[in-house]
Amino acid sequence: MKAASITLRSTLKASGFSSPRWGNNTVEVIDLKTGNRDHTIAGLREPQGVGFVPESNRLFVGNAKGGACDIFDGASFKRIKSVKFSDDADNIRYDAAAGRVYVGYGDGALGVVDATSGERVGDIKLDGHPESFQLEKSGPRIFVNIPTARKIAVVDRAKAAVIASWPAEARDNFSMALDEQRHRLFVGFRKPAKLSVFDTETGKVVASLDSPGDADDVFYDRTRRRVYVSGGEGSIGIFQQKDADRYDPVAKIPTAAGARTALFIPELNRLYLAVPHRGRQGAEIRVYEALP
Repeated sequence: MKAASITLRSTLKASGFSSPRWGNNTVEVIDLKTGNRDHTIAGLREPQGVGFVPESNRLFVGNAKGGACDIFDGASFKRIKSVKFSDDADNIRYDAAAGRVYVGYGDGALGVVDATSGERVGDIKLDGHPESFQLEKSGPRIFVNIPTARKIAVVDRAKAAVIASWPAEARDNFSMALDEQRHRLFVGFRKPAKLSVFDTETGKVVASLDSPGDADDVFYDRTRRRVYVSGGEGSIGIFQQKDADRYDPVAKIPTAAGARTALFIPELNRLYLAVPHRGRQGAEIRVYEALP
């Protein structure tokens, strides 16, 4: 393997970065400049999805227990509204052009919420509970991981309907990232541990590589044309995109057991990895800097 292309910069002794904590039913807000915890939003019910709408400075939080999507003011962190779904509100994505927030929930659906009013304005039915999903910016499609159905669903958000389904070659496809420019979708599988690359025009797999186990997040670094995979087995996998169909493993960075939730911020060239409290390992956020 080549030299590592991300390096550990620092650790933040807190468990969140506008990030949910299942264990104590909170969202922890971290100032990324100082590394300090800025605020704790308490009284949630197994929060697991977070989305931010900058135009209205509102934070949307999906709760697994009870299915509510709570909406908070981004300055005061006071709850403004609660949008009820059947159960297990999960991943959240924001469509800025349309002013819509999409919430994966229940046994199989994407809920649609007006980002300004907070009103629930629609639902898109799916064949199973949605995990990670990605929205096109230049088109109407949403790509949705549905691990229980072993497929990736392609949704037309203008039609509010599934228009295609791509079979999954492995099991437990929880993580996903999109390279819209090259029409490539990156999907992380857990059984076996693979990173698969789909052609978004045909739905065909063009590459499949061994990946860190228990993958929970995948990110595409457009500037460096790299893919980062964070796995709960205790590593971050890095893959270099040579062209749309060819990818080389660059490095496998050791991390910590259970450290699988992450956030890549391209503007900062940094990847933030949440490390859970286990045994002597304290809860922290590890900050990695992308190089060069």
